[in-house]
Amino acid sequence: MQKTFRIIDEDGIHARPATALVNTANKFKDTESFAEANGKKVTLKSILGVLSLGLEQGDTLTLISEGASENDALSALSDVMINEGLGELNE
Repeated sequence: MQKTFRIIDEDGIHARPATALVNTANKFKDTESFAEANGKKVTLKSILGVLSLGLEQGDTLTLISEGASENDALSALSDVMINEGLGELNE
C-alpha cells in the first residue's frame, strides 16, 4: 500500500514533523513503513533516515506500508502529513 504527497510546508520536512512520522510508524510493530523521494527509500522508523531525504516544499514523497497493519499504518501516517500541514495527497 502506498500514497504519494506533495510537500506544502514552506520549511519542508524538518525535525518536528519527521519525529511525528517516526513515532507514528513505530506504533505499528507488525508493519514496515518507508518514505521514498528523489530516488531514495528509507525506513520511517528512523528520524535520521527521514531527515536524510532533505524534503523541501514542492517535493514529492511516497509513503509505503507493508505488513499485517499496512492499511492502519498508512492511514495514520497520512493523517500526520495532512493534519500537520506537511503535504497534500498527490493523486
